Amino acid sequence: MAILPAGFALPPLPYLIVLLAGLAGVGWLLARRRPAVTERAVLAFVPWIVLGAALHVLYVVEALPATVRPLAGTPSVYLTVALAAGVAWLAIDRGDEGRTARRLGVVGGLTVLPAVGAALAVGVGRGSLALAPVGGIIVVAAVVTVAAWALLRRIRPGVSVTGRVGLLALAAHALDGVSTGVGVDLLGFGERTPLSRLVIEFAAGLPTAPLIGSGWLFVLVKLAVAGTVVVALAETVRETPTEGRLLLGFVAAVGLGPGVHNLLLFAVVG
Repeated sequence: MAILPAGFALPPLPYLIVLLAGLAGVGWLLARRRPAVTERAVLAFVPWIVLGAALHVLYVVEALPATVRPLAGTPSVYLTVALAAGVAWLAIDRGDEGRTARRLGVVGGLTVLPAVGAALAVGVGRGSLALAPVGGIIVVAAVVTVAAWALLRRIRPGVSVTGRVGLLALAAHALDGVSTGVGVDLLGFGERTPLSRLVIEFAAGLPTAPLIGSGWLFVLVKLAVAGTVVVALAETVRETPTEGRLLLGFVAAVGLGPGVHNLLLFAVVG
């Protein structure tokens, strides 16, 4: 059984070499400088994650120039955005934790706006822009996140130490789960990741499928896995905050990226 998402392919060798060399260099410089990994710093990477999602949507709808296109596929878009964010972090960091996080978020926001605007412009140009489903998904994901976070804190009070980063990780996977469920059950989209598709196909074979569809089980699985990981990392955040926040940030990224990608794709394709 395949385990990689459909469309997974490494970029041409010259692009791959540049990305890997750049990441190695940036990673080495970050390890030497060791900028503060505060809660605000992790949250400042949210716009950069959205940037990656927008670039991949532009890749999917074939709206990128040929020279840039290899940088926005799967998995190269992750490397591209990580490199850009890392370079920005190095350039911005001056030892002031608050200002660094704020500037990193602002630069990410200014960078993501043209990408999101370009993706929405594709929908406008094709006459397929649909924002209503996106708004509904965001509202449902927000409600699910609040309920799941409240339940998690009640069952495992110690999870509170993860703060807003832990909440972000849970919200990211709630968004991915809800958007995927809506896409499969209501909008006619498919799931590209084989393991996720298995969960959805299993739910489709249950007696409940005609009544509530097949996406609900995927939402529950995503929340259960994300909640378990957040709980497991709570002690790491308490004892070694830098490592714990970085790990939680990574967990958030692998949920938020696909979730925002779904939203933009639904809006553009209609």
